[in-house]
Amino acid sequence: VQLVESGGGSVQSGGSLRLSCVASGYTGSNFRMGWVRQAPGKEREAVALIDTAGSTTYADSVKGRFTISQDNTKNTLYLQMNSLKPEDTAMYYCAAGARYSIAAYLTYPSAFAHWGQGTQVTVSS
Repeated sequence: VQLVESGGGSVQSGGSLRLSCVASGYTGSNFRMGWVRQAPGKEREAVALIDTAGSTTYADSVKGRFTISQDNTKNTLYLQMNSLKPEDTAMYYCAAGARYSIAAYLTYPSAFAHWGQGTQVTVSS
């Protein structure tokens, strides 16, 4: 499974960005997908996840501001980020896994089996 992210950048507080992740190298739709971020000196944090039925879950820190979605015809995962805050600054990774529920991945993001290379998001105040 290959995951390639894009869409990161630098924005001011209150701005918006949309991240994309193109997935390839697998067949079927068995994977739970998610966005995981990591800021320097901090642990990985799963922020938004989606399962094979389209159900979603979010970290409390981004609820109401971030929206995860996917276009199965394009094998692409999205993360729409609105009302960005300086504390959202991090490297954002697309991740995929088939073993656990999205609730489990929310708590244990390192359990994801497949990862992209990451895209940097920087929010200035």
